[in-house]
Order: sequence, then C-alpha cells, then structure tokens
Amino acid sequence: MSQVRRARTYLARVAEPPAPALSAFIDAHGPVEAARRVQAQQVPEPVARETAARHGLDLVDADIAAAAEIGARLIIPEDEEEWPTHLITALARAATTGASWAIPPVALWVQSAVPLRDALANAVSVIGARDATSYGETAAADIGYRLATDGVTVLSGLAYGIDGAAHRGALAADGLTAAVVATGIDQCYPAGHQSLLDRIRARGVVVTEYPPGAPPARHRFLARNRLVAALSRGTVVVEATARSGSLSTAHRARVLDRRVMAVPGPITSAQSTGCHQLIRDHAAELVTSVADIHHSLDTTRPRPA
Repeated sequence: MSQVRRARTYLARVAEPPAPALSAFIDAHGPVEAARRVQAQQVPEPVARETAARHGLDLVDADIAAAAEIGARLIIPEDEEEWPTHLITALARAATTGASWAIPPVALWVQSAVPLRDALANAVSVIGARDATSYGETAAADIGYRLATDGVTVLSGLAYGIDGAAHRGALAADGLTAAVVATGIDQCYPAGHQSLLDRIRARGVVVTEYPPGAPPARHRFLARNRLVAALSRGTVVVEATARSGSLSTAHRARVLDRRVMAVPGPITSAQSTGCHQLIRDHAAELVTSVADIHHSLDTTRPRPA
C-alpha cells in the first residue's frame, strides 16, 4: 500500500467529518506530511481540536482488512480513474463561498463492482420521509424503477420509507442503485434493511466516508446529507414533512448548484408539506413523472436498441 493511501486511511478515521481545519491542513501539506504531524500533534490549534480524541488511533491495517472482508475498498482523491472529482469539487467550491458544511471527504469507503466515478456519472438522488405514506412509497418505487430502466443510477440513503422504496424500485428494474450511508461500510442501519443492503452490495454501490465499525449517530446523518446532494446531478424529494431532514439535503443540493425537484402530494397530507413548501418557494421544480425529471436535468431517455 502506498504512503499516500496509508495516510488517507489514517486521516479518514482521525477526525469526525466534516472537519474543515483538517481538510485545509491536508490541502496545505499533503496527506503524508499531514498524517505525520497529526500523529505527533504538531498541528495548529483548530486541527488539534478536531483530532485530539483520535490522533493516537492507528488502525490502518485493521480498517483495510475489515473492508476487504466484505469486498469493499478505500478510494482517495489521488485515484484519478475512480475518484468522482467532477462531483466533489462542488463541495470545495461551495466552501469557498461560506458554506461551512461543504467540506470534501478525506476519502471514501466503497463497495461496488464498477468504478465509483462511472457509477455516479449519471446519478439522481431520490429521498424523502422515513415515515412515508403508501402513496409516497409507491411514487418513490416507480421513480426508482423508471430512472433505473433509463440507465440512471438511483442514489439514496438506505433509510426506511422513501429511501428504501427508491432502492427497491431500481433493483426491481435490474438497474444500478447507490446507498450513501452514515455508518462504517461494514455496518447496517437501520437493521431492518440488512437484506436490502445485501442486495445493494451484490448488485449496486455502497458509499460512506466513515471508517469500518463506525456506528450510526444523528450528526452523521446530517453530515452525510451533503454527500447525497453532491454525488448526484439532481435531487428528487418525494415526501417530506415541514421539518424533514430531506429539506436540509435539498438546501445543500441548491447550494451545490444541483437541480432540486419535488413530487406533490395530497394537500391534506403532512408528509407532503415539505414538498409543497419547496415548490411554493420556488426552491424545487414540480415533477410528476420521470419524463419531468429528465426534462429538468436536460437528459433524454435512451432509445431502445
């Protein structure tokens, strides 16, 4: 393993993402020198604060072995053939304009049979309420199925409700779906989606910035939302309450200059209030079909061979 890869494996564990001071320190000194200084705590105070609790954890070999055991790998910005530079640069660009949350990942743990860059070349995020209605789950599954049929990678977060329905729709079409998770690559949350995760591992893509063994935590889901927004061309919100975390993802997508779309629902449904709010505030385009999504993204459906 190269020095750079070992350094980034260490740095991916040593601070809780997003870690703006550590990210800037790596940019300034390169990953190898940054890792050496972090281990010795010869770093500026902001970096020391972000890494104080974990700088002594050198679990590089254990992390690589844990990932390899399930067929996963670490990809880093230096992996020119696989790192999705064209998508992640949007985070760095937003950070320079004051978006403090828009910090690019140090590295990504990936389980996929195809290069991540290729898998995400034509991806759309389909997200929404965990406590979804039958209407919402049906709509999400149909959108997932039809997008996957059209060769689009359906990206979501593996949660109950809309996320799971979108993943299942894509799998039903024998298409590609990507789960961006807020745990270690070897973990499953929620536990009730273990069988769904196993199917995605076998036929799709699993992505996380958290090292093997990392458990779920509320702040990790919030941090993960920036990757859901960044790693796709656009975001479709199928159902969301007025205070849904999906609205946070939609906001991040707008800041990253991604298309944001929302599916309307019954005016009596609290689960559609957030979608209606996005549409009312001109923060999302109203979509009622996959054709609308293609039109919004300026894509065309592939023609039959």
